[in-house]
Amino acid sequence: MTDALLPAAPQPLEKESDDYFRKGCNPLAQTGRSKLQNQRAALNQQILKAVRMRTGAENLLKVATNQKVREQVRLELSFVNSDLQMLKEELEGLNISVGVYQGTEEAFTIPLIPLGLKETKEVDFSVVLKDFILEHYSEDSYLYEDDIADLMDLRQACRTPSRDEAGVELLMSYFIQLGFVESRFFPATRHMGLLFTWYDSLTGVPVSQQNLLLEKASILFNIGALYTQIGTRSNRQTQAGLESAVDAFQRAAGVLNYLKETFTHTPSYDMSPAMLSVLIKMMLAQAQESVFEKVCLPGIQNEFFVLVKVAQEAAKVAEAYRQLHTAMSQEPVKENIPYSWASVAYVKAHHYGALAHYFAATLLIDHQLKPGADEDQQEKCLSQLYDHMPEGMTPRATLKNDGQRMQLGKGHLHRAIGYHEESRREANLCKKLRDIQVLRDVLSAAHQRTQLKYTQHREDDDLLNLIDAPDVLSKTEREVEITSPQFSKVTVTDFFQKLGPLSVFSANKRWTPPRGIHFTVEEGDLGFTLRGNAPVQVHFLDPQCSASLAGAKEGDYIVSIQGMDCKWLTVGEVMKLLKSFGGDEVEMKVVSLLDSTSSMQHNKCATYSVGMQKTYSMICLSMDDDDKTDKAKKISKKLSFLSWGTSKNRQKSASTLYLPEVGLARPHTKKKLPTPFSLLNSDSSLY
Repeated sequence: MTDALLPAAPQPLEKESDDYFRKGCNPLAQTGRSKLQNQRAALNQQILKAVRMRTGAENLLKVATNQKVREQVRLELSFVNSDLQMLKEELEGLNISVGVYQGTEEAFTIPLIPLGLKETKEVDFSVVLKDFILEHYSEDSYLYEDDIADLMDLRQACRTPSRDEAGVELLMSYFIQLGFVESRFFPATRHMGLLFTWYDSLTGVPVSQQNLLLEKASILFNIGALYTQIGTRSNRQTQAGLESAVDAFQRAAGVLNYLKETFTHTPSYDMSPAMLSVLIKMMLAQAQESVFEKVCLPGIQNEFFVLVKVAQEAAKVAEAYRQLHTAMSQEPVKENIPYSWASVAYVKAHHYGALAHYFAATLLIDHQLKPGADEDQQEKCLSQLYDHMPEGMTPRATLKNDGQRMQLGKGHLHRAIGYHEESRREANLCKKLRDIQVLRDVLSAAHQRTQLKYTQHREDDDLLNLIDAPDVLSKTEREVEITSPQFSKVTVTDFFQKLGPLSVFSANKRWTPPRGIHFTVEEGDLGFTLRGNAPVQVHFLDPQCSASLAGAKEGDYIVSIQGMDCKWLTVGEVMKLLKSFGGDEVEMKVVSLLDSTSSMQHNKCATYSVGMQKTYSMICLSMDDDDKTDKAKKISKKLSFLSWGTSKNRQKSASTLYLPEVGLARPHTKKKLPTPFSLLNSDSSLY
């Protein structure tokens, strides 16, 4: 029986309370993961300070003419660059701190690499959204304070999601909610003055943008990162745990691939197309590694056909990590990918390559062709194990010749030992990997096992008769693939559905202020017909009817009747409501759609990325000649970084605008709106 690891008893997970989904994790809890995230946040601030100092020194060096001053600036600049390099190494240390993300079960397995969550700053939506509701929708913004607070609470909870499906659902619900918010409050040709700041998870460099697309892209990245943490946390000593790991890494690859295809101009290294391509390869490689572990978990029987299968599975993992290491070694990814990640890929490529040769050697040395054995099947398996047989050998002849089997098996063992030595050498060269004891133990045990087998069959003339064993062909019973994110499974209700159906009441359309129409229903005749389906429009208006004389026009949208909100009512419901008043006077409020292009002004659109030379994003300005006046900046009180919970921030922020108030009641029934994934404003995403 080939050495196999016995599974440890599964540990029960903590049962979380029902309100865990809404709150996220407590950032004050002293867990290993929260400590790492707090260290990441502190490092981000130090990197920001060092980058600003370096930028200032570079600017001073450009304008200084005094030679002494220039020498002093060069000296300070060298110190700042040295500090930046040290901070970058500290951040790399956090990215390779894989121990706290692994499962709680004791396992003799190589750790998997998770992605850390991107950090962000507080954003106060209250003033900007309330102003826009007054200005654009002509409604009382104070009626939406609770909804704005719900949005801010949801964003705050997304900063500390739980490491399970509830945390993924939390992030997905906020991502979908951002689609609604973008459609209702972010016109295509105007920016709202909200500055979103997110820190690069690999370099720590902050990127700020007055664009909701940065927020959406960063949330998507964190969804993918959370899936990687779920995968690394899975119990790899059970079949169910390994299946969960495979699924999580495939979903992580799917989210990152969706991010790469949807947001193509994100001004952050960790979300650049080249970096995302590498991260996708890393997730798929780790998924394939979990598939291999799943095959080996029940124990590897020392049987010919089983060993052929295991050898090819190991070769498949080695191939995935070789391709990953090659991608990590290419520019521009090479400059920003953690060196320890590239070392892990190199180590695993050689480790699993060595395992493939070890199992190939075992099936050749330990299994002699006996009478009654299925020669044809063994010949077929052996021929499929290689791309080509060594010179002078054929599959059937090798199976029947004990000497050839032994020599070819020793050739595989010799190559396996070489791969083991190379993987251990690389692990010792990387300082971060030297600190991962379980990695060193696994590599050492595999190396010793191969050496022991070679020693048992070594002869004095082996070096003279050694055969150069061919590579083992990669093959797997389960090819891992990208699993696309399933946003449709997350049910989300638009916080601002009281504004009306999104198809009509959106940021890209404008209307007249609500007009009051006072008319009477004479003998059941309204004087006009209705059309549409929430909201209802006035159609075929009789010019002599009382509604027309009161100011109604064809095409008007009916928003309320006798103070009752009608934006979500159908034609039949509005008709029934109007006729219920009989001959009494009816007060109906309507709005008329305006030409959106005539009332919208172009505004400045800029992306600012504080960081190293290549992380500066181009600042693109799109403005009219008339729009050059500076806008007053609204500065709101920032919440504590560690504020937590669902207690809503009911800040009564006074609006800076005043428009006639229109009191509208809440709709009686909440209707689910379609998810606005198609409403992506790619023109506003600047790099």
